[in-house]
Amino acid sequence: MKKIYVLDTNVLLQEPMAIYSFHDNEIVIPAVVLEEVDSKKRYMDEIGRNARHVSRLLDGLRELGHLHQGVVLETGGVVRVELNHSSVTKLQQQFHEVTNDNRILAVALNLQEEENQSATPRPVILVTKDALMRVKADALGLTAEDYLSDRVVREFSHFYHGYEKLVVASDIIKTYYANRKLSLSVHFPKRGFYAHQFLILKDECNPSISAIGKVDGDAKHLEMLVTEDESIWGIKARNAQQRMAIELLLRDDIPLVTLTGKAGTGKTLLALAAGLLQIEDMQKYKKLLVARPIVPLGKDIGYLPGEKEEKLRPWMQPIYDNLEYLFNAKKPGDLEKILQGMGSIQVEALTYIRGRSIPEQFIIIDEAQNLTKHEVKTILTRVGEQSKIVLMGDPEQIDHPYLDESNNGLTYVVEMFKDQKMAGHIKLEKGERSILAQLAADLL
Repeated sequence: MKKIYVLDTNVLLQEPMAIYSFHDNEIVIPAVVLEEVDSKKRYMDEIGRNARHVSRLLDGLRELGHLHQGVVLETGGVVRVELNHSSVTKLQQQFHEVTNDNRILAVALNLQEEENQSATPRPVILVTKDALMRVKADALGLTAEDYLSDRVVREFSHFYHGYEKLVVASDIIKTYYANRKLSLSVHFPKRGFYAHQFLILKDECNPSISAIGKVDGDAKHLEMLVTEDESIWGIKARNAQQRMAIELLLRDDIPLVTLTGKAGTGKTLLALAAGLLQIEDMQKYKKLLVARPIVPLGKDIGYLPGEKEEKLRPWMQPIYDNLEYLFNAKKPGDLEKILQGMGSIQVEALTYIRGRSIPEQFIIIDEAQNLTKHEVKTILTRVGEQSKIVLMGDPEQIDHPYLDESNNGLTYVVEMFKDQKMAGHIKLEKGERSILAQLAADLL
């Protein structure tokens, strides 16, 4: 049975092409949604870009017919701008204030009542990213759903971790240490692995015996880690996942590295240490570029006193804290003197990255979970020849109003690149900042 989907504004502002995700059903866009989209089109950020995209898309559909009557899409569905059914009379007993959200609810409620009176009633479903809107719809007897087509993983628990633990026979571990590699097709014929995925092999007879290896770029062999298990700029891996992260960060054949994990797992510190080692000591890159999104990305960094560097300092303080630790800068002003003397470390905002080309640099993008798919694509397409980029963040700590752990830019990159030989990913599990920080990350 065909259905009627009533779209909230936030669905279109999150995914302008959302109208093509409902197959052969009817898509209803309330008139108030057009007003809300229009109010956002002058924004100079991702929301404004999507509002302008929606405007152009709907304007193009006018060539196929009248939107108030319904236009047939290539998917077989029909999109319609609803000018009627906007009376809020039936809602005012429950929700007194006449807000835009209540107007959208009114359209869905009135359509549902009309459908219930027809011979073959169609289900009316409100689609919104706003959790409270779904709660209000449920209270009114309306069916409401989140928009899920923008999610790269349906459930965050299925998110790719970058490593896997396997219990194996003793002779497999012996063969691995003897040959320093394993044929995956021979020893694990029924399993599939991703390029640069890590495996932790546990002896089934003696769990204290284990081995760590990395799947090669062709996903055919398990190989020994090539980087030495030693400190980098005074930082030494404290657990297996940090050891895996260091392997990815120091490998020349993996230009894209993604790191996820809760606060205190060492993402920023490990990336900075690896970058400084390869720039200052090994001289593989010309510069270390560190950037964080100023949420929302694209917003002007004004309203703070001083020059650009002074305006950025509050946003970039977590980066400076880690640099102070790495350089052992104990007195106020010591870090600034060190950075001025080196000249190879650049701390930037992502606001003005569009149009740039960044060759021969070690690039670190912190808090990447606050990036949208479009923004992360913009960043990755700036990476020039012989550059390496590290995207890191915690998908469970998102400040962006339209993003969650399943549809943000960082999750998008991890899932889309997990089978590419140019990319590697690891999820850091154990907090190493302090016992209190780990307990807070787990309990809170």
